[in-house]
Amino acid sequence: MDPVDAAVVFLVLGLGLSAAEIVAPGLVLLPFGIGAVIASLTGFVGAPVWLQAVIFVVASTAIFVALRPIAKRLNQSDQDEGVGARRLVGARALVLEDIPSDDSGMVRIDREQWRAESLDDARLPKGTSVVVTEVRGTRVIVTAERPGELPTPTEPPLEGEPT
Repeated sequence: MDPVDAAVVFLVLGLGLSAAEIVAPGLVLLPFGIGAVIASLTGFVGAPVWLQAVIFVVASTAIFVALRPIAKRLNQSDQDEGVGARRLVGARALVLEDIPSDDSGMVRIDREQWRAESLDDARLPKGTSVVVTEVRGTRVIVTAERPGELPTPTEPPLEGEPT
């Protein structure tokens, strides 16, 4: 195989692996994609195919080892509870429009308005103080606030969460 042909193969492989990293968790494919691009660059300057292969293996291994600590930190299952919609679980809300027992209504959580459903299909009239127990898509599931009682989420805890 011609060194330039091998370089083109390594370049296409590198770009493909780097792009595939978007859907693969854990920074696993990216080091090999970068290694392939480095190998292709050496091929374009005239390195023989065997040297391109050696550079691919050495560069990929070195980058893989260097990125492992970052990958481990990114993949830790301990998610920050204040991120995304999960931040709403346990929040107090005020019913802005009646929540019928079989339908949804509106609640205000801080300065945001959310469509809400009752956890136990209880009717919640306007002005009721409620607590968010879970989030389902664009709706929050609420229950009437009981003084001194902490809400318990109805969904199972995520992997790594304390139960």
